[in-house]
Amino acid sequence: MLRDHVHSLGRALRGQRRRLRWVLKDVNLEVEPGSSLAVVGANGSGKSTLLKVMAKVTFPSAGYCEVGGRVGAMIEVRSGIHPDLSGRENVYFYGTVLGLSRRQVAARFDEIVDFAGLADAIDRPVKFYSTGMQMRLGFSIAAFMEPDVLLVDEVLAVGDASFQQKCLQRMNDVVAMGTTLVLVSHDLAAVEAMCERAVWLADARVAAEGPVRQVLSAYRSSVEQDAGLATRADGPVRVLKAAISGPGASQLRSGGPAEVRLVLQSDAGAGEARLHLGVSEGTAMPVFLVAHHGLFPEGELEMACRMEQLPLMAGRYYLWMAMQAPGGLTLAPWQPLTTFEVFGPSPRRPPNGVMVLAPIHVEAKWQLS
Repeated sequence: MLRDHVHSLGRALRGQRRRLRWVLKDVNLEVEPGSSLAVVGANGSGKSTLLKVMAKVTFPSAGYCEVGGRVGAMIEVRSGIHPDLSGRENVYFYGTVLGLSRRQVAARFDEIVDFAGLADAIDRPVKFYSTGMQMRLGFSIAAFMEPDVLLVDEVLAVGDASFQQKCLQRMNDVVAMGTTLVLVSHDLAAVEAMCERAVWLADARVAAEGPVRQVLSAYRSSVEQDAGLATRADGPVRVLKAAISGPGASQLRSGGPAEVRLVLQSDAGAGEARLHLGVSEGTAMPVFLVAHHGLFPEGELEMACRMEQLPLMAGRYYLWMAMQAPGGLTLAPWQPLTTFEVFGPSPRRPPNGVMVLAPIHVEAKWQLS
């Protein structure tokens, strides 16, 4: 903008020099109409800036970005809404900005209010809304104005679990209607369920681009390397070795047997304790736990835990461990031990209404009468 050039000229005349860094560098992307693209990466990698460039909120200092059609953007909690206007006025204001007539906005108004769950507050100034209410209004307006391109950042994390599911379902619906979706999210399970392709940004550049499963696999591997799955040694009991495999060190399969082998070291006998093993999809919230209560002697100890039926869908998982004495003393804190891959049933597209693929696989018998 002109003011930026004036400020730069003023600094140059005063002998001041700015230290610059690239937020996006050599990012070349093409998103086909009607497709869905996920943008993943660590905080500060340029994901939100890329969406702002697509929404023409930020202009690139080099290169260009072309976007065809109406753009609905949910990049920040207050995207597209004015705090001094009421919820009703914001709906019409946003529709006008997108080029819709008042009659076209009115035809969608009841649906927007119902989706946002703001019928009792729609005539109240938005500045009196909670953060969650503002997010619900902003997303509802952006998603129900039938944009040609829908840009959604991680703002959905502000909402409650029920509204997040509604948002994911709505995004699935607009993609089915031919809208182009660009989604930035750290929820990799939702990304895999929603999008066909993905881009991984790292240090302002494209680290990987391609089918969503392939890109997420590369991204997860990088995160694991950076985090370092080395075991922690801040307790009386340390893990020297950990591995999980199928029968005879073969691949793990859904519903098949699995064996975890551990080598523990205790400088002083742990005595009576409970050892917990947990499996997660990447966060510290296990999808299931197994436990063993017994005596743990001093020195090096080898342990094996066999599960006859591994209740996991196909995918990549983390194995965690912790140990605690009966009095509550932590002998080994929760720590990631290793990652593993499960092969088996994995529907690439969940049915309508099921937006995140469930990690648990349950064998069941059905009877009709």
